[in-house]
Amino acid sequence: MKWHIRQERDGDAPAIHAVVRAAFDQRDEAELVDALRLAGDLTLSLVAEADGEIIGHIALSRLKSPKNALALAPVSVAPDRQGEGIGGALIRHSIEEARRSGDALIFVLGEPAYYTRFGFSVETAAPFDCIYAGDYFMALQLTAEKADPAEVIYADAFGELG
Repeated sequence: MKWHIRQERDGDAPAIHAVVRAAFDQRDEAELVDALRLAGDLTLSLVAEADGEIIGHIALSRLKSPKNALALAPVSVAPDRQGEGIGGALIRHSIEEARRSGDALIFVLGEPAYYTRFGFSVETAAPFDCIYAGDYFMALQLTAEKADPAEVIYADAFGELG
């Protein structure tokens, strides 16, 4: 069964919540997406859909700092559809959308062995101060012009995460 990627539409929120919750086997990440949407901080919300069913989701939210920077979190795939390349396709699609929108950086907190294949690196994130800094804090530079190091400040919804 083939799937395709599209922008979130009105009415998708309950299905997105369900797939994010199932992917993480808890509600924190699903509530994060809901809170980002409610606050207007969800810059890009893409879904993977198969036969009218949402089977994957990715969220990019605007950071308070640095300028023109986004946070990638979370990326979710329904447990029974994992391993089909859906997560990777969502990440690649979101990177291209962010690049087209003129964003400079995307930050992610995740497994380096996974995210480095998309161009994220700990070295790119290293000059930026962040409460999440460490071995799993990575960034991807989208523009030729390097951003000036600044404190990475996430949307308020991240601070409310359980």
